[in-house]
Amino acid sequence: MNTINCNGTLINLSQPKVMGILNITPDSFYDGGKTIHVNTILQQAETMLTEGATFLDIGGYSSRPNAENITEAEEASRVLPAIQSILKEFPEVLISIDTFRSSVARQAVEAGACIVNDISGGSLDKQMHDTVASLKVPYILMHMKGTPQTMVQQATYQNVTLEVIHYFSEQLAKARTAGIHDLIIDPGFGFAKTATQSFELLRHFSLLQQLDVPILAGVSRKSMIYKTLETTPQLALNGTTVLHTVALQQGASILRVHDVKEAMECIKLVEKIHPYS
Repeated sequence: MNTINCNGTLINLSQPKVMGILNITPDSFYDGGKTIHVNTILQQAETMLTEGATFLDIGGYSSRPNAENITEAEEASRVLPAIQSILKEFPEVLISIDTFRSSVARQAVEAGACIVNDISGGSLDKQMHDTVASLKVPYILMHMKGTPQTMVQQATYQNVTLEVIHYFSEQLAKARTAGIHDLIIDPGFGFAKTATQSFELLRHFSLLQQLDVPILAGVSRKSMIYKTLETTPQLALNGTTVLHTVALQQGASILRVHDVKEAMECIKLVEKIHPYS
């Protein structure tokens, strides 16, 4: 359950791993515009890898609420040069492509990415599951309702935790039927969820373990933190570390983060209290 195959390398997720975020976008909520030039991308990649990141997650489509809906061609033109440049400089790096479009996923994997991270879990592109299966790479399914442009209006649930678990049970079954073997889930904090709903989901995070797949926690500098603390994304690192601790204590296998060093420290300290199996 806790081992995934990335380009022939078996990654054991029993010991939690860190996925560094590289947004190749001008408008992401925290670091928009900072990493859109090759030299900056390579510097950020080197920093994250030096600090201990196992994966780098590269995205060219901003998924913040009400983000601009760019074309597939533009998305590909952002991420493909970044993937190629990083792999030329760091040939052993494990790259995840953050996209909900099967054509971008295919091009990214052909360029060297080895994981597909889909915020829609396959719901926004009906070809995605078959594409990932044919590419034979691990697949991260996130929970979201609607699209980045409409998700804020769809944050309605009777029981957010149970509905997310039900969604994953259906999507995991579809993915397995398509032939995908290495599956990871991401509950999607902040995606079609209010801060209250996100905290409710985090409170019951451990229940996701019943799905018997690794779980990714993506809370880094999100609005559930900085709005609760009445601050900004730039000042939300301490709050991020607190929630990383909670997620790790409840079974998170991957932390998807902007700040790798602090996440690695969090994993090391939590292990002293809750030894990883």
